[in-house]
Amino acid sequence: MPPMKKEEATMSEPKTKYDRQLRIWGELGQAALEEASICLLHCGPTGSEALKNLVLGGVGSFTVVDGSKVELGDLGNNFMVDERSVGQSKAKSVCAFLQELNDSVKATFIEENPDTLITTNASFFSQFTLVIATQLVEDSMVKLDRICREANVMLVFARSYGLSGFLRVSEHTVIDSKPDHFLDDLRLNNPWPELKSFVETIDLNVSDPVAHKHIPYVVILVKMADEWAQSHSGNLPSIREEKKEFKDLVKSKMISMDEDNYKEAIEAAFKVFAPRGISSEIQQICNDTCSELSSNSSDFWVMVAALKEFISNEGDGEAPLEGSIPDMTSSTEHYINLQKIYQAKAEADVLVMEKRVRNILKKIGRDPSSISKPAIKSFCKNARKLKVCRYRMVEDEFSNPSVTEIQKCLAGEDYSGAMGFYVLLRAVDRFTANYNKFPGQFDAGMDEDISLVTKQFVPMLGTYIFNGIDHKSQLLTL
Repeated sequence: MPPMKKEEATMSEPKTKYDRQLRIWGELGQAALEEASICLLHCGPTGSEALKNLVLGGVGSFTVVDGSKVELGDLGNNFMVDERSVGQSKAKSVCAFLQELNDSVKATFIEENPDTLITTNASFFSQFTLVIATQLVEDSMVKLDRICREANVMLVFARSYGLSGFLRVSEHTVIDSKPDHFLDDLRLNNPWPELKSFVETIDLNVSDPVAHKHIPYVVILVKMADEWAQSHSGNLPSIREEKKEFKDLVKSKMISMDEDNYKEAIEAAFKVFAPRGISSEIQQICNDTCSELSSNSSDFWVMVAALKEFISNEGDGEAPLEGSIPDMTSSTEHYINLQKIYQAKAEADVLVMEKRVRNILKKIGRDPSSISKPAIKSFCKNARKLKVCRYRMVEDEFSNPSVTEIQKCLAGEDYSGAMGFYVLLRAVDRFTANYNKFPGQFDAGMDEDISLVTKQFVPMLGTYIFNGIDHKSQLLTL
């Protein structure tokens, strides 16, 4: 066997190195990770561990921002420093350790207090894909949240208090949301011309019993849906009685009880009853104000803008076709032909979407090729599964808390514990800002600290809510 060329070895090395994670999020997910630039604010145990996992995964680059020195106490909770690091720059020490874990990742550090950087150099953060901000005080959280939203930079806040803590994101857009259950994109109730033409070539009344039991259920249901619509003013079954009648109609076409293809058609009949067009969730995303673009818009929202145009024009109310079909009882010839028809439609939709994306990029002053064709193809394949996770601005959350929602969570079994900790940790942060220490730091002043924490929070949400929390026992665990 001839030796592998140097170029081939270089190209295959990342796939071998990251093989296990590639199986989870695929090549596009890995490419996004390798192109990402991460900023970590404060490299204590929470931030260092989070960044370690990204470095091992192959993130493109990271910058650690921390102005403190390594102390003896850090050796007991941070695996990224050792005895030789004591007295040295924490940012430098953590950066060097993380670089050793994966030398293909670019690493830099800045010895500066993150709170100072947020106040004096807001533009610094615009260069990053993601900012992970740990252990920030409330004032800095408010400022950084505003900065990152305006710069279209993803932001994650993490705060730990011993074994308790919280994680908060501002906005997260997801293309491949991997829902647990999702309807196949077969368009049985809205077939396009090529699928209709193929279906018309197949006779459900064929006399050959072998051929009859190998007609794909896709063909059976498209034909039955058309037959039903013709006798019901163009409408498909919508109420329970009609749906049962439709299934009986499909069953009546069976010529023997061992025809698995017809059993599959009856079981899949609900796919005919599904509403045409896009879901309300996708419609809401298309109507989002973020789809009104600027040169600073993310790739996700550029493609959403293209999707909106596609649905209104070439899609005729539908999103791009996914292009895959499930396994089913069928002759090999019919199945392969169906595959080709679905794949051809999906590829045609991708080409239309790609053209629209390129035109939009040009209009907003960006490089028309800045979004790759594989990225557009993945977006089209998952266009029905898009997700936007968006939360209020931190400033709104802190200055105008949703009292009703907090009360609801405190009263329920599922979230009462978590909400109780959230309320108390907010109070702890305000206590720390005012008194420059954590409550309960000294046993002798425990009761006084609890009283002071209560005074911090009552003005924010009122006595009623705070009295609903077992604050003393929870504070003792912090």
